[in-house]
Amino acid sequence: MAAVEIDRLVRLLSRLPGLGPRSAQRAALAMLKRRDTLMLPLADALRACAEAVHPCSRCGNLDSTDPCGVCRDPQRDARTLCVVAEVEDLWAMERAGIFKGRYQVLGGTLRALDGIGPDELGVDRLLGRVREDEVREVILALGATVDGQTTSHYLAERLRPLGCTVSRLGHGVPIGGELTYLDEGTLDAALRSRQRVA
Repeated sequence: MAAVEIDRLVRLLSRLPGLGPRSAQRAALAMLKRRDTLMLPLADALRACAEAVHPCSRCGNLDSTDPCGVCRDPQRDARTLCVVAEVEDLWAMERAGIFKGRYQVLGGTLRALDGIGPDELGVDRLLGRVREDEVREVILALGATVDGQTTSHYLAERLRPLGCTVSRLGHGVPIGGELTYLDEGTLDAALRSRQRVA
């Protein structure tokens, strides 16, 4: 029988994405075995993060400063705005290292059945930012899911009267992708967004 403290740690760890009860138990044991080099520094890092990191009031990114480092960076093109659903999408774009504009994190996608509408996603804040910063292009970098496509269509309709270009990420066959491994939705998107080569 494990101590109450260990059970609580395992239960909390199992709430994290990608960790089930067994993985959480392995993680807890690993931390307990390396208490001084892993567990205590992790506890300190968790507390420091909880106290210092907050959403950026401008774009929704997570940072210890407000506005965040991306919004403060003078090298970034303030007139190109990439709209993403979640912070992890922003981080993925930053890992790629090719986008040099600014971001707007919606905090999800439109899902009427779950009660998530334009107000919950801060659509008016996005529209105000487009006007205020005189944004020339808004890139809708939302997933190729039904919710992502619905949100993209809604945002395109709301952005069109503002006079900016609205684009979206290309969808379809990834580089190095084999057709046999792709799902029907990906193949459909690839076929519909085909480009003329000759």
